[in-house]
Amino acid sequence: MKVAQFAEVGVPHEVIECVEVDDPGPPAADEVVVEVIACPINPADLLIMEGRYAAIPPLPAVPGAEFVGQVLEIGAEVDGLAPGQRVITVVRENWVQKRKVKAAELIPVPQGVDTLQLAMLKANPATAYLMMKKYVDLAPGDWLIQDAANSGVGHCLIALAQAEGIRTVNVVRREGLEEQLLAAGGDVVVVDGPDLSERVAEATGGAAIRLAIDAVGGEAVVRLGDCLAEQAIILNYGLLSGEDPRLSAHQAVFKRLWLTGFWLAPWLTDLGRDELVAMYQMLAGHIADGSLAVPIEATYPIEEIKAAVEHAGRGHRDGKILLTPNGPVD
Repeated sequence: MKVAQFAEVGVPHEVIECVEVDDPGPPAADEVVVEVIACPINPADLLIMEGRYAAIPPLPAVPGAEFVGQVLEIGAEVDGLAPGQRVITVVRENWVQKRKVKAAELIPVPQGVDTLQLAMLKANPATAYLMMKKYVDLAPGDWLIQDAANSGVGHCLIALAQAEGIRTVNVVRREGLEEQLLAAGGDVVVVDGPDLSERVAEATGGAAIRLAIDAVGGEAVVRLGDCLAEQAIILNYGLLSGEDPRLSAHQAVFKRLWLTGFWLAPWLTDLGRDELVAMYQMLAGHIADGSLAVPIEATYPIEEIKAAVEHAGRGHRDGKILLTPNGPVD
């Protein structure tokens, strides 16, 4: 079977290769063999190949934070899963045609739901949902603000906030995105700039915003902080600017803002199995009813992994890049 792997860190589209390896073989008693249908290329995947993520895995390594797949075989002790069932996984190393994993590392997802959207279920929707729900107690009518609002997480946050009656200020870094994000359900869309706080205050009627979500870092965090109420929380989950997130002295001392980071991996470990399954079933339900969708720009076969990774690394994309390791998805 074919897998995408890298044997050294470096420029992602240069170090990634499509190689032939042995099939995974039959499952052990507590294992499942899955055919991978689709998997997205996420920013974290690129950072891992660049050696700039949490840790460099043993090399050669297979990237891929998530997939949607179909169960092929189950072990003798596996309950609740059957051949033909759709599943996602909570573990990495998913840019492959087939995977053998522990049954406990799989979560069933509904049949008859958009396959490519399900491929993106694990990371972006869960990140958006947990950031919105686990740090600040927001009620219908409250506001939150996010930058990189045209990202996958940004689209998910807009949809999930709208479903709960929470209003969103959506900050972007270039013109031309307003119509798309307003159509997706965003309440306010603004282009970042030095007068951001004044424009946000005008657009929201001076609302006291208690939660900001940042994927840019650097001075963008300071500008978000200027939009916030006292003792608000800023969650950083990305560094699109390449700069560390920071606050001004005034924000840290006198506004008493809290700046902390969000990383999905510990949440997937710390949430109980029942809560984890319930969260993903709820999020899959939003995909099924059409209220949650992330734009897709292109899909690639695994044999074209270099072109796919190069495409995913470009700026100014209008959607995610996905792999379809076993052929096109209808």
